[in-house]
Amino acid sequence: MATNNLAKNTKVIYPEFSYKIVGLAFDVQNELGQFAREKQYADLLEKRLKENNIPYKRELRIGDSGNIVDFLVGDGEQIILELKTTRVLGRTHFRQMQNYLQQTHIKLGILINFSDKYLKPKRVLLIDSDDS
Repeated sequence: MATNNLAKNTKVIYPEFSYKIVGLAFDVQNELGQFAREKQYADLLEKRLKENNIPYKRELRIGDSGNIVDFLVGDGEQIILELKTTRVLGRTHFRQMQNYLQQTHIKLGILINFSDKYLKPKRVLLIDSDDS
């Protein structure tokens, strides 16, 4: 019974906006392939964000923790984008994203590993500590 309640209460956060952002990431990988450096992907993604008039902040320091997010995208609907060029996304990458979400209270982060042959962006949701 709990599963049914969970399914009824589950909704995708920012579906249209995140779809557009992920589409730009696919465009970037299609242009650069899977073997470029992280900075090259970030530079081209920044160019695509500008071309599409999507507000963003790049390499944004959050709080006084010393943490820096790759991109904070959007105005009202805000998404943290973390770009990676690693063989495999691991637990540490997801923990890092959750840490960023907790610090900023932003509901959605997207991890993008451009080294994957087929891009598979990962949506990471803010874990609400009040629900525990």
